[in-house]
Amino acid sequence: MGLDSKKDVHLDVASAGSVSRLELLEGPSGRRVRSEAERARIAAESLLPGAQVSEVARKHGATRWQIYDWRRRFRPRGMLPLCEASPPTFAPLVVERTLEERRAPAIKLEIAIGDVVLRTDTAIDAEQLSRVIRAVRASR
Repeated sequence: MGLDSKKDVHLDVASAGSVSRLELLEGPSGRRVRSEAERARIAAESLLPGAQVSEVARKHGATRWQIYDWRRRFRPRGMLPLCEASPPTFAPLVVERTLEERRAPAIKLEIAIGDVVLRTDTAIDAEQLSRVIRAVRASR
């Protein structure tokens, strides 16, 4: 009989309490013996795009933790295929505003020369402001 075969054993209810059926697993330990190549193949399958480790584990009769352990062991030895090393996917860069638009709001500047008031923001070129002030003074 194989590892998965079961035998029904019927017990007398009077001697065993409420047990009416007992399942015995035959074989050395009931554990599966997998080759290193098979473990590497299963670990690689879990790394495919869209694969879920729990589904791969269930499909192959393993646990998630076994697959994570196999990945950890095989990765440094180079036994996992290149599907794991696929290029990362990046989100596109979206620029909403230019840097100039994001500057702090300009401070308003008022300069009174007699009855003339010059209004500007601080982003004005100093040389240009100097020319305007000289022109206002000259016109007075």
